[in-house]
Amino acid sequence: MSIIDLITLLLVLSAAFTLINIAYLKLPSTIGLMLIALISSALVLLVGILFPGIAQGAEHIIEEFEFKEVLLDIMLNFLLFAGALSMDLNTMIEEKVPIIILAVFGTLISTFVVGALVFYIFPLLGIEMDFIYCLLFGALISPTDPIAVLALLKKFNLSKNLEIKVAGESLFNDGVGVVVFLTILGVAERGMDTFNIGEVGILFGQEVFGGLLLGAILGYLGFKILLFIDNDYVELEVLVTLSLVMIGGRFAESIHVSAPLAMVILGLFIGNKGRDEKLANATGKYVFKFWHLLDETLNAMLFILIGLEMLVIAKDVTSDMFLLGAVGILIVLTGRSIGVSLPVSLMSLKIKFEKGATPLLIWGGLRGGISVALALSLSDFEWIPSDFKIIILFATYCVVVFSILVQGLTIPALLRRIQ
Repeated sequence: MSIIDLITLLLVLSAAFTLINIAYLKLPSTIGLMLIALISSALVLLVGILFPGIAQGAEHIIEEFEFKEVLLDIMLNFLLFAGALSMDLNTMIEEKVPIIILAVFGTLISTFVVGALVFYIFPLLGIEMDFIYCLLFGALISPTDPIAVLALLKKFNLSKNLEIKVAGESLFNDGVGVVVFLTILGVAERGMDTFNIGEVGILFGQEVFGGLLLGAILGYLGFKILLFIDNDYVELEVLVTLSLVMIGGRFAESIHVSAPLAMVILGLFIGNKGRDEKLANATGKYVFKFWHLLDETLNAMLFILIGLEMLVIAKDVTSDMFLLGAVGILIVLTGRSIGVSLPVSLMSLKIKFEKGATPLLIWGGLRGGISVALALSLSDFEWIPSDFKIIILFATYCVVVFSILVQGLTIPALLRRIQ
């Protein structure tokens, strides 16, 4: 199948599954679409028992799509920019300290807690992995997925500051998490005997601060261009924002800085919330309508892809791996709890947090396509044992499905309890 055929198939499935969700399930869009895709994948696998050609054909189509490349290299930049575009800049600045501390230190704490727990608990299940591979799993599963989180937050009436804390942390810890993953991956590839904390620190700083700086430069340039256009040519405004996202993403990759962080900063610059009236009018309403439509479309395609990815993952799954998946879910929840509770407890000495902020940050920390894409990317590295790749991918998929279906569906109950 050509790329046009694959995109056509995804768009048709997105429309069909959305219609089914609206008519029958009536669930939040991201949850409903992923659930329908999971059920569809399960049905294909069941039919494949009688007619193997059907399951093999469906699996081949999904494998052709190259989920990790499509998400990490293309979709993620658009989705992060669209998410940041609608954020309130002033409120974000007010909450900058908790957002930065949770995004950076919370992600690092979670990475090492999850890695350590996997290293010591998985052997009890008969699975032993080197500590560096346990850390890889901790790094790819620790960042919450802004795409999943932002899609759900739109449905709930949270206080503006609490919403910004949750959404802002999710937007930034995504970029930080990818950098941490790539850093640990580099250490694992070269070997622990060559580990140099100075080099790792420089690489981490280059990715993070370089991404923030690039986003600020592109954002300032883009904002000045939009201010010059001043809504006279709405189609040009849309083209400018599209160009900035595409060029910014590719340029970030070429100079080895974090493209996700650059896209978040770019979106905050271009967005109009939190600015005075003159500056707010620089970005016309058609820009926001376009990006909202693109955001919803890509969102639908992404969560359908996550559900359909089961067709690829299922071929390597054995019955004894389900216990591993359940234990992995508990480990990740423990890591998230410590990664949130510890920084919040320390910050609470000087910063006031809204009622229920800690449980919402913990339980609302949904995982999504980014974790699956990073886990799938491990298949590109021949030096990683194949058994470890399968274990990490399956555990990641279990955590993602649990977080979106179980945590996502129970967030309304949590909000009613804490409010």
